[in-house]
Amino acid sequence: MDLVYPPVIGAAKTMFRVLDLKITIDGAENIPTTGGAVLASNHASYLDFIFCGLAAQPSKRLVRFMAKKSVFDHRISGPLMRGMRHIPVDREAGTAAFRAATTALKNGEIVGVFPEATISESFTVKEMKSGAARLARTAKVPLIPMAVWGPHRLWTKGRKKELTKRHVPVLISVGEPVEMPRGTSPDAITQILSGRLSVLLDSVQRAYPEQPAGPDDRWWLPAHLGGTAPLPAATAEAAEA
Repeated sequence: MDLVYPPVIGAAKTMFRVLDLKITIDGAENIPTTGGAVLASNHASYLDFIFCGLAAQPSKRLVRFMAKKSVFDHRISGPLMRGMRHIPVDREAGTAAFRAATTALKNGEIVGVFPEATISESFTVKEMKSGAARLARTAKVPLIPMAVWGPHRLWTKGRKKELTKRHVPVLISVGEPVEMPRGTSPDAITQILSGRLSVLLDSVQRAYPEQPAGPDDRWWLPAHLGGTAPLPAATAEAAEA
């Protein structure tokens, strides 16, 4: 039984109400009500996992997220992450995490993955790892793309946290499962997934009901939509450096 996860969800929903976040979920019916599945999302905020998990609530599912081991080592977040049966990822020994995630999927769990591995500072879909595709292929479960847009205005890389900011719209869009024809390589599936994520993300970005308040507030929009977020090529060069 899950003794930790439901109270955490309840606390999160209470905070959403207190902050009056305007949350819209589209495509929740694409998350299966039974059986394993890999839920693959874009990554623009440190809070993305909370909202990805929220999208599974209409299906009455709990998502076990793969997260870096340091989060599990923290004295506060660690007990919560373990209590919610999330999956630690040690980047120097990733085989154990892959095995644990595969076992969870075969046991009928939904596993949440951020294929970009790190936050995209350009707010576009950056180059992705093939782990999500390999997990879905190995466990023989659906690979479901989803996009989240809005939480980055509360907390993202390189910006001051604004966790008490009120009335922020959050758009969540869940797509149909990615087809994985027999014989298709994980790299090829990852390219398809990347394209699907890009379409979903662009859709929620263009549908977002708010615009920046002024020139100094354009940081949270990608460059191709008139924002001042760095171009993807610039963030890639910075990562290499």
